[in-house]
This record gives sequence, structure tokens and C-alpha cells, in this order.
Amino acid sequence: MGFSSEWNSCYEDNQQISIWPWSDMVSLVSRFFIPKNIAGDNRLKVLELGCGAGANIPFFLKLEAEYYGIEGSHTIVRYLKEKYPTLKENILLGDFTQKIELREKKFDLILDRAAVTHNNTKSIVNTLEAAHDLLLCGGMYIGIDWFSTNHSDYHEGEPIDDIFTRTNYIHGQFAGVGKVHFSNLAHLKELFKKFKLQHLEEKTIKRFEPNDQHQFAAWNIVAIKRP
Repeated sequence: MGFSSEWNSCYEDNQQISIWPWSDMVSLVSRFFIPKNIAGDNRLKVLELGCGAGANIPFFLKLEAEYYGIEGSHTIVRYLKEKYPTLKENILLGDFTQKIELREKKFDLILDRAAVTHNNTKSIVNTLEAAHDLLLCGGMYIGIDWFSTNHSDYHEGEPIDDIFTRTNYIHGQFAGVGKVHFSNLAHLKELFKKFKLQHLEEKTIKRFEPNDQHQFAAWNIVAIKRP
């Protein structure tokens, strides 16, 4: 699977423009990554998969990390290069489910927030294999908001490619964004079998007003590349 063109359309229509760092990302990076690496003499190298409108970039610039982002939307990449001219060479237009052309680089941290989970199982496996290759030994992968099969919308939309992937949502948070992947615990452990899972949590949020009993459910993942 290549980059979903629906996301470029969203950005062109000024939708999905998140500009503030995601709180779960800040929390997990601060809890697991920064204490592990703060004593290093070199700048931390960070790669974000599906950086979108750059919500997390200011956080990593504040840490003085060497930040790279890969994003499939030419619209949002152009926007980011204009907004962050010092990162012009580090914001890459590309499909992270394919071979990532950064083989000369090795990263301390690779992360995504609800980006990789907008692919089917095969593409996610490809992405995690590429991420594993790009991490230093002992390097960390942090995934935020990988949608859970306990999400109310898992049974909505239409199945595509495999039992965990849905598409063609006509309403709700997944309308117009192409493929959406949902995971249960066993599936996640299989996807991350080459890593050591250091932290894995499922968060659920049930809505009472409006009283539709909708439940948001997603996984947060901290995984280590084994030495």
C-alpha cells in the first residue's frame, strides 16, 4: 500500500491540522526515552513517521534533538518546510511503508502518533521492519494511539485486505481518511515480535454526552530494539 491520497485531501481542506504536541507522546518520551538518553554527549536523533502538520516538532526542537520527519502529503510537507526552514532537508516527502531512504542514518527514537495504524497489516509489518533497521541497538519505538479492536468503530466501515483493517467510513473520526487498522493484544505482540515491549497500555474513553455509548480505544506502545 502506498500513502493514502485521502490524507492529502484532508490537509488541502485544512482538516486534521493538529498543532500542539500530543500529551501521551510528551508523557511517554519524558518517562521512558529522556532519562535513558539524557547523559549522552551527542544530539539525540529522532525520526517521526507521518509527522502530519508538525504537532510534535516544537517539543523535539526544545530538546535540541536532531529531528527528521517523513510524510506522504506533498501539501503538508511544503507547509512544514516553510514553517521550519532549518528542517527543510530533514522533512521528507515519502511513504514510510516502503523502503525508507535513510539507511545511512541510525536513530535513538522512532515514533508515530496514529500514523502507522492507518495502513493494513502487511504495510505495518513492512514499516516496523524498516524502523527496526533504522534504530540503534537499544533504540526505542514509541507508538501513540494505535486503534484497538475495542474501539466502537471497529465494526463500522467496510473490511479490506485483512481482518484488522477497515475503510470507507462515512461519519465519525475515520470519515475520509482511507484505511484504518485495529489491533488486539495478541496481534500487537506479533507485530512487535522483533522488539522488546517495555510498556504497553490500552486506553478507553466512553462517551456519555451525547448518549451514544461511543467508545474510543487505542494502544500506546514503547518498544526497544534488542541489543
